[in-house]
Amino acid sequence: MSPKAFQKMRVVGIEDGSFIKGVNEKALLAAVLFKGLKIEDVTFKWITVDGFDATEKAAEILKQWDFQAVMLAGVSFAGFNVIDPLALSDMFQKPIVIVARTKPDNRAVKSALIRHFKDWARRWEVFAKLGPIYEVKVLEGEAPLYFE
Repeated sequence: MSPKAFQKMRVVGIEDGSFIKGVNEKALLAAVLFKGLKIEDVTFKWITVDGFDATEKAAEILKQWDFQAVMLAGVSFAGFNVIDPLALSDMFQKPIVIVARTKPDNRAVKSALIRHFKDWARRWEVFAKLGPIYEVKVLEGEAPLYFE
């Protein structure tokens, strides 16, 4: 991609805010719209801790903007409130990239879901549909990033 094309590219980054389990019922879902490396807009929605409304809230945010791609900071937000990246991709016909600083451990995720949620299968379905995990070394001497 040429530098000029990158400067025009509009990408949305989505991450959750902090919360205290057992104290907070809601957490922020934050979204930032970038054009190149410049921030164009920022917005927030409340999502339920360990709920199932994060995909819906992410879609509400994305409907506001014209963008070329979305970067999610994982799949689980506010505990195990999952965003379904394939559902978002189908809705908006745009690529959804999942970025993580640590390699996802899907066995541990599934085990935690089974232990803590009656609807674990519904949540696990989102993880099970994901593609392979790619490891990328961005800078020599630093930990890699992981993409799905």
